[in-house]
Amino acid sequence: MVPETRAVALSKMGGMEAHRLRGSLLAGAIGDALGAGTEFDSMDRIREIAGPAGITGYLPAYGGEGRFTDDTQMTLFTLEALVRAHSQRRRTGTGDVVHSLQMAYQRWLHTQGVPWERARGPQSATAAPDGRLITHGELFSRRAPGLTCFGELEAYGRSGIRGGVERPVNNSKGCGGVMRVAPIALWSDDLAEVFGLAAEAAALTHGHPSGYLSAGAFAVVMHELLIGKPLHDAVSTARGELARHPGHEETDAALEQALAAPGPSTPERLGTLGQGNVGETALSMSVYVALTTEDAESALLAAVNHGGDSDSTGSICGNLVGAMYGEDALPARWLNQLELRDVITELADDAVAELGPDAPDDDRWSRLYPVD
Repeated sequence: MVPETRAVALSKMGGMEAHRLRGSLLAGAIGDALGAGTEFDSMDRIREIAGPAGITGYLPAYGGEGRFTDDTQMTLFTLEALVRAHSQRRRTGTGDVVHSLQMAYQRWLHTQGVPWERARGPQSATAAPDGRLITHGELFSRRAPGLTCFGELEAYGRSGIRGGVERPVNNSKGCGGVMRVAPIALWSDDLAEVFGLAAEAAALTHGHPSGYLSAGAFAVVMHELLIGKPLHDAVSTARGELARHPGHEETDAALEQALAAPGPSTPERLGTLGQGNVGETALSMSVYVALTTEDAESALLAAVNHGGDSDSTGSICGNLVGAMYGEDALPARWLNQLELRDVITELADDAVAELGPDAPDDDRWSRLYPVD
């Protein structure tokens, strides 16, 4: 059970931190889109497609350039769930944020072609999916969703039984848990709550400790970056939280390897950390790149120029460096082509509004963020 939470009041943290939130979400989507067209291609193949320097900008994927994958889709549904859960608690005094996350992922499942009556699960009587994101038709597009995420969400739709850290649904440590939880950094100023909620969010679909503890550690790193802490300090803090949990050794060792690996980042050095297809290596590779580059652009490119799960490492590393450097540090040429850029920015701003001291309380807000 995740404890009662106290959401971070972003408006009290200053404009720079809200700017970091927008940067994190946008950079995550950019990194995802940069890696979308070459996922698991070898570097030889990437250079054949993109040129001797490898990926230097968007490549065609999913019918266009600047189009992201399920990683960003699910990250946006995570953030929508947090806004809905916080709004519900504020208005009614009750609410289960993990249930809100589950239902957000069921709405995402519906966008992937599963009829709502099958996707919603027996715990919901909602006749049709509701809320803000479901109104954007561009999200109704299958972007190579992970089989584990898809399968476990379909299973919830049949049974209504929710997985969790104490009730593992499988033994998967795939990166589908960690890649979607960056927004959970916003939920509380208590790092144990941030870690616990992110782990529970990942454990809805991924039952191996490295599948959900990597998510907890990532969310703590993100929390610290959003309030302006240096990345080294953020990782150290996250490892302290990680050490409290059984089964943490593999994720901690991966982070230690990332901290010890020499820079600058190259495809060959990045490849020594893994392929990014499991939780602990997706996180460690992303941390390594963020540590061994000096700006958002070089980090985003380094994060996708390797022979592994390039969209996921691009997405996670983008979340990190977007929080580190802020929205203004992102190349305009990538922002201008980014799919649903306005939706991402508006959702980030809605989170700032909801978690601040003067949250909206009108009919429009209730329609955008209804009770789950």
